[in-house]
Amino acid sequence: MSNWYAIIAEDVANSLPLRLATRPAHIARLVALQDDGRLLIAGPFPAIDSMDPGQAGFTGSLIVAEFDSLTAAQSWADADPYLLAGVYANVIVKPYKKVLPA
Repeated sequence: MSNWYAIIAEDVANSLPLRLATRPAHIARLVALQDDGRLLIAGPFPAIDSMDPGQAGFTGSLIVAEFDSLTAAQSWADADPYLLAGVYANVIVKPYKKVLPA
């Protein structure tokens, strides 16, 4: 039985160039989760109050996806291209209970 897990990441300062260079590999992994029906939501946190922050960039990301265990979710997060490329300064993985929408 799979459960939902939240992956909450914080970017390093001035991460935009690294994000842009690594984005295709990062997105490919998310698309694979989506294609498997295991992705609830994914996206970045804009650094300013705008959906297109331009050069202000982003401060982190949120991914909520289905995994078999916390260990599996952590392993998946540990292999994220953004983490490996140095975009993320910190990543927290924790169980998530989806309540709404039902």
